[in-house]
Amino acid sequence: MDTRESKTPEEELEHLKEVLEPEDFDDPEPDAKQPEAKKPPPRTMQRLLPIIIVVLGLLVAAMLIYSGSAQ
Repeated sequence: MDTRESKTPEEELEHLKEVLEPEDFDDPEPDAKQPEAKKPPPRTMQRLLPIIIVVLGLLVAAMLIYSGSAQ
């Protein structure tokens, strides 16, 4: 965040261009200034979550079987 009180005329002009630029609803593509908006989010968690659930389920089943046979 820019905390300076005054801006140069070039900075002020750039700020006004950004603020006054209308939203383009016809073209939903991300702006060239936002390369992070173009790439999809990483799907690591979507792939990892089912594996974690299966492993936890196997651990719980093994603990139940072990505790049932120990008595």
